[in-house]
Amino acid sequence: MVAIDVVHVSAVSASLVLAGVLLFAGVSKLAGDWRADVRAIGVPWVLAAPVPFVEIAVGALLVVQWQRRPVALAAIALLVVFTGFIALELSHGRRPTCACFGSRSSARLGPGHLARNAIFIALGVLAAIG
Repeated sequence: MVAIDVVHVSAVSASLVLAGVLLFAGVSKLAGDWRADVRAIGVPWVLAAPVPFVEIAVGALLVVQWQRRPVALAAIALLVVFTGFIALELSHGRRPTCACFGSRSSARLGPGHLARNAIFIALGVLAAIG
């Protein structure tokens, strides 16, 4: 019985941390010049425009714990896409400025971004299985 409670508390905690990351990322993008950031990294606007809204929606759903498991899976999918984009850029020798957190992101993409996203994905997995 105690193990189930620990797993549940861990899952809720992981989902709340991930929610904070997604909410911060989405709001930061909207607060800055997201269109210019997107242009700089070369992603078509039609693909990038909804990203902050999706991040905010997923983050908000994780905060209120509505359907935590499927929402955590959606967060994982989003992070896998972001991680794939970063890996693709790095594999082609490109290191644009990260727009992960809007204008609050000034570092160029690098292996640290892949490691950070791996941690976020692990939080999503924990949130989904708990």
